[in-house]
Amino acid sequence: MSRGLFITFEGGDGSGKSTQIALLKSWLIEEGFDVILTREPGGTQISEKIRELILDPANTEMADMTEAFLYAAARAQLVKQLIKPALEEGKVVICDRFVDSSIAYQAYGRGLGDAVGVINTYAVDGCMPDLTILLRLDPQRGSRRIADREHDRIEQASDDFHRKVYEGYLELEKKYPERIFGIDASGTIEAIAEQIRCRVSKLTGVGIEEHET
Repeated sequence: MSRGLFITFEGGDGSGKSTQIALLKSWLIEEGFDVILTREPGGTQISEKIRELILDPANTEMADMTEAFLYAAARAQLVKQLIKPALEEGKVVICDRFVDSSIAYQAYGRGLGDAVGVINTYAVDGCMPDLTILLRLDPQRGSRRIADREHDRIEQASDDFHRKVYEGYLELEKKYPERIFGIDASGTIEAIAEQIRCRVSKLTGVGIEEHET
């Protein structure tokens, strides 16, 4: 590939993104790709500092629009400093969350609407994913999966908020079917991983014969 490949993972908390990201990264490396793994918010020194502000449970007074701007700021830095340079070098970039998270969590969850998309038009600077894997899982089930871990500020939000986020993701899947590939995240780890590998193979050409047989 003359230009790299940009893959993002989306889904609610507890949907299994971290597990599937690790499996996809290992598979792509085995297939000979140079893979960069990053996350949002975060991925650079500046973006990680913004992450601390956003997710700190002590920041209970943070305004919804402040939250949206902070996510966009962290994203702008990540795109400029890491994602674009890596893609120009022909690498595969896998990002745990990207702009769809802002639409789901701030536009739908917080009710900020179109303002979130406007802000992030500048943040992504034309750099959109080639493929977005959406792991669909009912938020109540996701909440049970992460019940034993310490929750950040976003995870501590109400059940109603997380339901709106989930519905937002479903709307995005309908709106961008050519980019967003939704998978039922209640299946087995290996079955989900196989669906992801099959979809990624269509973009890379690697392993596609195996999946077609």
